[in-house]
Amino acid sequence: MARTLGIITVGQAPRDDMADLFAEHAPPGTKVILRGALDGLSEAEIDAATPENGPDTLYTKLRGGRDVKLSKKAVIARSPEAFAKLRADGCDVLVYACTGDFPPMEGDEGILFPSRVLSGLAAGLLPRGRLGLLIPVAEQAEKLGAKWSRPGLEVFSEALAPSADARDAEAAAQRLAAKKPDLVAMDCMSYSPETKAQVKPALGVPTLLAITATGRVLREMLD
Repeated sequence: MARTLGIITVGQAPRDDMADLFAEHAPPGTKVILRGALDGLSEAEIDAATPENGPDTLYTKLRGGRDVKLSKKAVIARSPEAFAKLRADGCDVLVYACTGDFPPMEGDEGILFPSRVLSGLAAGLLPRGRLGLLIPVAEQAEKLGAKWSRPGLEVFSEALAPSADARDAEAAAQRLAAKKPDLVAMDCMSYSPETKAQVKPALGVPTLLAITATGRVLREMLD
């Protein structure tokens, strides 16, 4: 029987790049529906949802490809509506397509959060050692360093915008490689397999890409 996968992005629908990548990892015939927490807002309303500080900062792409920094509080407030619409669409499995840490939200029961997938893989692969992070904006460095921190683990980060070109990606990878990480996590759902291919040669260590790691877990859930 064909299954339906529901995707919630912290930005807007459509995001064909994200939907297509998840569809590649889903069983054949899976229907994919994507909705955004910001759907229905005007450009002016989105621009007004600015972060209060570093911990309140989320990064995403809008439907036209524009990069934006958003208030996490504003996204949290609008997410339950997207959850409810996807459940009404008849989705069998839901994924919240953001690697940030989120508090309990109304209607989030049973939803897959990529941050848990990525952190679980990193903990299993690197019980102790040096973890490198690629993050979308420098303002998130302190917050994400604290999120990933655990006994026996040193955490280092470098900012790399997911929309950066190959030269910038290689430069960020070289800066991170200089810190001698044992494992790297690409901590944003907007990083693509192409971005990973650009940074992997300079890093020279196992590198976890959030969207494909989550996609493989979703395949297990949908099979």
